[in-house]
Amino acid sequence: MNIDFTKGNGLVPAIVQDEATMQVLMLGYMNAEALETTRQTGKVTFYSRSRMALWTKGETSGNYLQVKNIRVDCDKDTLLITAVPMGPVCHTGSTSCFGEVSAKGFIYQLEKIIGNRIADSDEQSYTYRLFQKGMNAIAQKVGEEAVELIIESKDQDLGRFKNEAADLLYHFLVLLRAKDIDLSQVEEVLKERNGGLSSG
Repeated sequence: MNIDFTKGNGLVPAIVQDEATMQVLMLGYMNAEALETTRQTGKVTFYSRSRMALWTKGETSGNYLQVKNIRVDCDKDTLLITAVPMGPVCHTGSTSCFGEVSAKGFIYQLEKIIGNRIADSDEQSYTYRLFQKGMNAIAQKVGEEAVELIIESKDQDLGRFKNEAADLLYHFLVLLRAKDIDLSQVEEVLKERNGGLSSG
């Protein structure tokens, strides 16, 4: 990655983002050894400037940050790490060191929750029971929710409209899982279309 550790006296800042939601979770510092340890273990490891030693995030709490990707910025002196948090990241118990995570990006977390519910084969889970009914039942549910949203759009009750919109999004995600398609793939189609519109 050809990282320039000289600018920060052997250290570079490392920003950690949630792999699913892209929310910023924390900022730490790495030296070359911390980066190598992170690569080898798959767990985010920083260099503590106060203790002057390496420390792996979650080594005492168990709330590790499982690395998914590491990128370096254009100046080669800052790292961006996407990771899967194993629990609250901040020592205060908050999801992020910058406070509780906003709802933006939650849909990707929900996509993972849906996948986990199906994988766990929990008979108490509505998601799993619906998935087991098969494609026809899932598609029918999406259609029903779409109709209900259309009906609510003609009224003035925004609370009910938002709830119906949420129901449609949820069932749409279940449908994507049944088709073995990730939401990011649909996003990519929209992105490509936007590029075509911009150039056309």
